[in-house]
Amino acid sequence: MSEKIITKRLRVEEENLAVAMGSGSLMVLATPAVVALMEGAAAELADLELDNEELTTVGTMISIEHTSPDPLGAEITAEARLINSDGRTFNFEVTAYDKKGEIAKGTHTRVCVKAEKFQMKADGKFDEV
Repeated sequence: MSEKIITKRLRVEEENLAVAMGSGSLMVLATPAVVALMEGAAAELADLELDNEELTTVGTMISIEHTSPDPLGAEITAEARLINSDGRTFNFEVTAYDKKGEIAKGTHTRVCVKAEKFQMKADGKFDEV
C-alpha cells in the first residue's frame, strides 16, 4: 500500500477554545477541536479510497494525546496517514502540529457504511414500535 496522507488546517478562533467548547476553563485550543480536525482529515482520506458514491465512513475509535497548548490565532495543521485497510475498516495515524512542532498524536479507525441505510438507522432509533 502506497503511503497516503491528507492534511487539514485551522486558525484557532474563539469557538475552538476550551472555554467556549466546555472542555476546560482556559483560552487555549480545545482538545475536541484538535480531534475534529484530525478526524476530518482521516474522513477525507477514507472517502478517497471508496469507489461507490453510496458509501461513506464513520468514525468508530479515536485515541489521541494532546501534549501542547495553542492560543487564539494559532495556525494548526492536522495530518492523517492511512496505515492499513481491508476495504471496510480504515486505520489511521493522526498528528497535529503548529509552527513550533507536534501538539497532538494518536490513532483513528473508520468503518465503511452504506450512507442512506446508516442515516435511516440513526433517524429511526427512537421511533415507537
